[in-house]
Amino acid sequence: MGFLGEVPRMPILNETIRNLYFHVTMWMAMLVLMLYNAFYGILYLNKSNLYYDLVAEESGRMAMVFGAAGLITGMIWANYTWGAPWVNDPQLNGTAASLLIYAAYFILRNAVQDETKRARLAAVYGIFAFVMMIVFIMVLPKMADSLHPGKGGNPGFNKYDLDANMRMVFYPAVIGWTLLGAWLTSLRIRIRLIENKNNEQ
Repeated sequence: MGFLGEVPRMPILNETIRNLYFHVTMWMAMLVLMLYNAFYGILYLNKSNLYYDLVAEESGRMAMVFGAAGLITGMIWANYTWGAPWVNDPQLNGTAASLLIYAAYFILRNAVQDETKRARLAAVYGIFAFVMMIVFIMVLPKMADSLHPGKGGNPGFNKYDLDANMRMVFYPAVIGWTLLGAWLTSLRIRIRLIENKNNEQ
């Protein structure tokens, strides 16, 4: 349906509106995974259980994968609708800043050898990174001129023509990408647990 289903014929967007099924839904999955990263960071700070740190790390890792995929699909979309893969837009710049902040999360993890200290620092930083991401991609773009729908005075897709056919694909796609991200994260966690067990033997 994402490639072949009927979509509204709108000026400028034309067939590129199909990217809504991929770009936006991948970002939704990324947001959920980054929320997991912060949530399990908080759990670690409360319980000091390294399993929570492992879940936080792998959630953040998978969030970066979906974030990169969302960024790439967004650049493709921008190239066709705005004339360039990257324009001076608050949400685009906020997205880049957010991904760099999360990249620093993994640099921090690799820089600390002691696992308890690493887990504690990463948990605190992960919470900070999530708050900054919300500010960069949800708060600041609404306060400035932005080309993105629903930002900077632009109407959201609901005000355009997100018709019933698109909704039938869009909402399941959000759930699908999110569940895929959660499943891949759970696989990574299980692999890491097996590796840790083998290393202890």
